[in-house]
This record gives sequence, C-alpha cells and structure tokens, in this order.
Amino acid sequence: MNKTFDLICLGRAAVDFYGEQIGGRLEDMRSFAKYLGGSSANLAAGTSRLGLRVSMLTRVGDEHMGRFVREALQREGVDVSHVATDPTRLTASVVLGIEGPAAYPHIFFRENCADMGVCAQDFDESYIAGSRAVAVTGTHLSTPGTRAAVEQAFRWARANRTRVILDIDYRPVLWKLTNAGQGESRFIESAEVTQALQRVLPDCDLVVGTEEEIRIAGGSDDVLASLRAIRRKTHATIVLKRGPAGCSVITDEVPATLAELHTIAGFPVEVLNVLGAGDAFLSGFLSGWLRGRPLAECARLGNACGALVVSRHGCTPAMPSALELQEFLRRAASVRRPDLDAELSHVHEATTTRRPRESLYVLAFDHRRQLEELADEHGASRARIGEFKDLIARAVERVAAGTRDREHLGVIVDARHGSAVLNRLTTQGFWIGRPIETPGSRPVAFDPPDNVGLHLTSWPVAHVIKCLVFFHPDDPIELRLAQERQIRTLNDAARAQDRELLLEIICSGRGLPVDDATTARALTRIYNLGVRPAWWKLEAQSRAAWLNIAEVIERRDPHCNGVLMLGLDAPEEALQASFESAAAIPVCKGFAVGRSIFNPAARGWFAGALSDEQVVADIADRYQRLIDSWRALRASHARLSSRVSDALAEQSL
Repeated sequence: MNKTFDLICLGRAAVDFYGEQIGGRLEDMRSFAKYLGGSSANLAAGTSRLGLRVSMLTRVGDEHMGRFVREALQREGVDVSHVATDPTRLTASVVLGIEGPAAYPHIFFRENCADMGVCAQDFDESYIAGSRAVAVTGTHLSTPGTRAAVEQAFRWARANRTRVILDIDYRPVLWKLTNAGQGESRFIESAEVTQALQRVLPDCDLVVGTEEEIRIAGGSDDVLASLRAIRRKTHATIVLKRGPAGCSVITDEVPATLAELHTIAGFPVEVLNVLGAGDAFLSGFLSGWLRGRPLAECARLGNACGALVVSRHGCTPAMPSALELQEFLRRAASVRRPDLDAELSHVHEATTTRRPRESLYVLAFDHRRQLEELADEHGASRARIGEFKDLIARAVERVAAGTRDREHLGVIVDARHGSAVLNRLTTQGFWIGRPIETPGSRPVAFDPPDNVGLHLTSWPVAHVIKCLVFFHPDDPIELRLAQERQIRTLNDAARAQDRELLLEIICSGRGLPVDDATTARALTRIYNLGVRPAWWKLEAQSRAAWLNIAEVIERRDPHCNGVLMLGLDAPEEALQASFESAAAIPVCKGFAVGRSIFNPAARGWFAGALSDEQVVADIADRYQRLIDSWRALRASHARLSSRVSDALAEQSL
C-alpha cells in the first residue's frame, strides 16, 4: 500500500475520430468528434475516474496529436511521466463509426505508430516496483520490440510483488492478419498469436477477454477447451466477458460446461455503441479488484461500467466517474437508457468534463455597448475598442507573469471587439468565458440570434459560455417564460457539446423589490427548468442572501463549480467591502469584475490623457489589488473556521 501507483497501463494510446452521424456508413460521415483513445489509455482514464492512482507507459509522436493525448491523460489525473515522445513516429489514430446494431466500422492508422515504439529502455525496475499492478494489452505482444518491453515489465513485476494483468484485447488487424479495411474483425485463428499470449500467461495474476479472445489465447474454437488450456498455463483469475449476459469469473478449475461457470449478470440497457465497453468493464473490475473487494462485487462494478459506456458516444469520454457509478448502481433496475437519464447525465458531465477551480479571479471585459458609447462620447473610432481590449489583456498577462497561481486567473472577453485577444489568451492556459447574449437584451437574446448550437461548434472547446440574464423571479409571466425558454435552449446546446455554462443573473435595477431571498428564488426557478449551470455569476449580496443562495445550490446541484461575484461598476472600496460577506461562503469561488477595474483607464485612454503603458499599469494594479483583497479575506475566514472547528472538537472531548 506504500507504492506510488495502483496501476500502470502499458500499451495503446491514440486519438479516436468518431463519426457524429449515427446510423450512416463511415464513407458518408461528414464530421468527427476527437477523443482520447487506445485500449490502454481508455483503461488509464477509466480507472483514474474511479479513484485509482494510475500511470501511463507508452509513446506519442512529437506533434499536435501526441500533445493532445498527453494533455488529455493529464486532465484525467493520470501520471504521464512515462509517456515518452517518439522523435520519428506519429501518434496512432483510429476512425470509427456507429453504422447500426452490431455494425461499428473502424480503421486503425497504426503503421509504425508511436506507441508501438515502446521499448524496455523506456522504464526501469523502480517504476514497475512502485505500482501495485501493471496492465498490458495483447497488441503489445505483436512485435519483437514491444514484446520484449512487456516481458521485462512482467519480470520486474514478479520480482517486486506487483500484480500482472493481461487484457487479451485481440484485434486481428493489429497482428496484420487481415487487411487494413477490416478493423472491426474480432477473430482469425493464428498459432503465432496463441503462442505469444501463452508465453506470458504464467506471469499473470488476472487474464481478461471476450469469448473470441479466450479462444485465441487458448488456441481452440471451443471456449471451454480454451479456458482449460489457459488454466494449464496459469493460476491467474480468468474473467470471461459475455456481453449483455455479464461475465464469468474462474478462480479454480474450469467446470465441465459453460452453464456451470460462476456468472455475474449484466445490466440490461439499450446499446448505442459497444466500442470501449471492454475497457470500461476492466476499469470497473479493477476498481474493485485492486481494493481487495470480493470478485462478485468486482464483476458487478465492471458490468455496470460496461453498461454505461455502451449507451454513449465515444470510449474515454463515456467512462463513468465514481459518483456516477454509485448513482447508476443505486437505480440500475429502473434505468434502461443511461444516456437519457437526466440525473446520470448531469453527474457524468459535472464529474468528468467540468474543470472546477478552488479559486477564480476573472477580469471581465466582454463589454460591447458600454465601450462603444464611451468611444462615441470621445469621438474615437469604434475600431479602437479592440486596441483597448488588447491593453487589458496585456495587464492580465502582466499579473500572470508575477504569480504562481496562473490557473486561478481568468478573463471574459467577446469576439466582436476582442477576437484577437481571445485567440491569444486561449493558448495561454487562462480560464476563458465568452458571452453569447446580445448586450442589454430583455428577454435575453443571443448574438448571433439564430442557431445558437451551430454557432457554438466554432468556439474553442476551452471557452465557457457566459450568458447575462436580467431576471427577477417576480417578472411579468410573459417576460419570465420568454427568458426561461431562451435559458433552456442555451442549456441544451451547452450540454450537447459538453461545454460549461456560466449564467449571470442580475435581479436588481428593474423596479422590482430585491431582498435577501430574491436571488435564491431566481436560482430556484432556473433549477426548476432542469438547468444546472457549471457556474453562477451574481451581484453582491448581504450575508443572509449569500447563505440563502448557498443553501439552494447545495440542495439543487452540489456538483456546481461555484459562484463568481460581479462588480456592476462599483468603486474599488465598495467591492472590497462586498467581498467580506462573499468570501465567507465556500460556494463563492472568487469574482468576475470588469468596469470597476478598467473603467478609469478607459476614460483616460479614449480621452487621450493616458498612454498605453499607463493603462496597462493601472489595470494591472487594480486587478492585483482585488486579487490580494479576496485572498486575504478568504484566508482570514479559513483560519476562523479552523479555530471554530478545533473549539467544537475540544468541547466534544
């Protein structure tokens, strides 16, 4: 238990290009979704999502797709210290389609690919010894170089009490037993493959495969005969994956008939896509096996993970999180379409695709109408607004250069006047929000007004959708319903594209009374629509109002990333006073402030009274002061909370 990792995954790491048109031929696909792929990478991501400490042992190319694979693994929490960059080979890729029931064409682009360059020199004994288990796929037994790497890993594993897992993962095309266009082929007899698999069986603690894979490992067309042949070679636990029927686990001698196998039933769900189901099964199984759970429970976890993944598009992105798996197991008897179950879908999105931050300090300068009015007031060309936004961006970069907490910095900026800034900052790792609303619209309208979902497809995937809605729970019914329709439309588009949504709600300033319950009531109405945004952006509140808001969020969406407090052009002193009550509330993660920071500089610059450097310095100073103020207040409240907890603990003693 003192080992660094629970699992090392040695093998395939690739990019999957999944056809987005369901039910059509691969020849007719017009667009593809890009995902992390490759059996071993799928397993690494799947087990990491289930809470295991996982490391990936593979190679990627020295190019964009290789960097994508490494970054995708890192986002999943997988250690990539042994993901080597191959200087001459390209990252593997696969093109896949969902043509219909039992028709899942795919083409492997793996000729001399990077992950098949893995060799014994890519790792040492201490690395293997530092893990509780190492898992390999049969594909990496298909060439002399990768086979030597696998066998060396197994020798070091046996010498250091590291358990060995073999996922047979038989793809005839990857052994060059069929032509490249038959990637979906699952079984071709081959004495060479059988010999390679049986050579490593004595070193294994766990062997996992489908009926076809068990047959190739055992060297017989008969599943029982193959199981007996495998048993003669190894004392390992053998897991036979049986699709919708579940799986059979064999720890001792193989029984006389298949009916006598100890079979753990699967979960009946409607199938969209079986690709990746085996990797999901093994992820779930290992999440139990490596924690010492009973084998029947391990099998049930594996079956549940497989059931969730077959209902979805993609392999790695479909892998469940631990919370999602628990939710499914709690209600499995009533869930036939996990992909359409609102609660499961929300938990999946919230726990696998969102990027929560413990703290977030956002400089919001997506203002369009206000800066256009300011430029007009001073007789300046509106084209200069883009120049001014560039100065704001330079101020953010200056603050970022002076901090080690770059990941806590963010911007909200529009494409109308800030497209160049958006492009520049997107590549620098900042949190980025981007407005979708037409400025000042009520009921809220989108910019552009039509086909909001189609418009969002052109945004970089890291951009968070920001939408400002002037919303009061007591608005006239016609207005409220119109706004709610727009919010639901936007939410549906965001969910369809796995994008985070930030809803900015302003209740004040529209002539209706606002009290400590108003904003909480507004959030409740939106939650009642089935809308659960990743972020809220809210105006300053009293302490009582913040407590009401926090209670609503915790009750309706405990997976919410949190709340950012907006500024509404308040003076810096007033903002810092507002921080007092907000910083005491854990769900408040920071601020998203704009004019309070840049307005003084904007007026001076458009009037010709401030130079570019003076603008950058002034905005950077104001931004930094707000960050320092929030941090100090947050730390003060944390210390107070700690002292209170200590005092309560002493009283209980």
